[in-house]
Amino acid sequence: MKKHIVVIAGDGIGQEVTAVGKQVLDAIATKYNHEFTYDTALIGHAAIEETGNPLPEETITKSKASDAILFGAVGHPKYDNDPSAKVRPEQGLLGIRKALGLYANLRPIKLFDELLSASSIKPEILRGADILFFRELTGDVYFGERGRTDDNNTAYDTMIYSRYEVERITVKAFEAAMTRRKKLCSVDKANVLESSRLWREVVQEIAPRYPEVTVEHQFVDAAAMLLIKDPCRFDVVVTGNLFGDILTDEASQIAGSMGMLASASVGDTTGLYEPIHGSAHDITGKGVANPLASVLSVALMLDISFGMKEEAEAVVQAVDAVLKAGFRTGDIAELSTPRDMILGTQAMGEQVLKALL
Repeated sequence: MKKHIVVIAGDGIGQEVTAVGKQVLDAIATKYNHEFTYDTALIGHAAIEETGNPLPEETITKSKASDAILFGAVGHPKYDNDPSAKVRPEQGLLGIRKALGLYANLRPIKLFDELLSASSIKPEILRGADILFFRELTGDVYFGERGRTDDNNTAYDTMIYSRYEVERITVKAFEAAMTRRKKLCSVDKANVLESSRLWREVVQEIAPRYPEVTVEHQFVDAAAMLLIKDPCRFDVVVTGNLFGDILTDEASQIAGSMGMLASASVGDTTGLYEPIHGSAHDITGKGVANPLASVLSVALMLDISFGMKEEAEAVVQAVDAVLKAGFRTGDIAELSTPRDMILGTQAMGEQVLKALL
């Protein structure tokens, strides 16, 4: 099979981890007799520095012409303490999601048994946790009207949702639930927010189409508590943009590290695959970033965009084999981990490649 992939490494450690992800794609192509071709594009701070625009038009054009996108990260410390900056790296990520119509962010939270003790949560609470989040990407406060009053003393961001936005991601979540444990939890704040009342109303309207799926509704504050108290109760979770952003980062503690979590942003055309961690400039260039989230994002790409389920499973099994062998990066290492088993970015990637081939 022939596929064209755009690699958008972005900022910080995005450059380092996507390099490993691409190596895994090359290994899959060799092993399974596929042909993957590549292009590169700019986004975020790197794009601002070169073009003045966090999302150059060329990046959009290349992305639309591709079969999938392997993405790194966006962000830079110079913007963190300057909220007045009008041009920001994160605008590139929001912009490409909008340009490609990527309305659903899928974030699997599945724990490898070897990392049970890497989490701050008790192993007996975690064992068996397997959650698939559907986070809506095109609505909410990130895209609603915003501004400040003339005296600059009051600011506002509007949480806004349209029925069709809720419908399309809810259908995807139900369809996924049908392939799993047939449980769906919709998270909102319908006791306070009108947009959440519409959200819950739409989910309730769609639920009868999937009578085999058990549906529950949780307020976001209760869901945040239950994720830590009883993560195994969840199967598929569907929620809005803001709540999903927060809950999936909280859920990273279930996996022990954000460096282990992959994601897929999909719509009806090209999909974008990225680790959920940020650009991590504090470790950029040190060669210590965990590449496994990027590797697992490649597995999602192979499965969701290319329909290569055997190849995707091979990547996941390779990661599992490396962890079973005792290899760790610094973020998932324990005090008892031998120093010679704590690997840098490229060395961990090489272990995955050995396990894969």
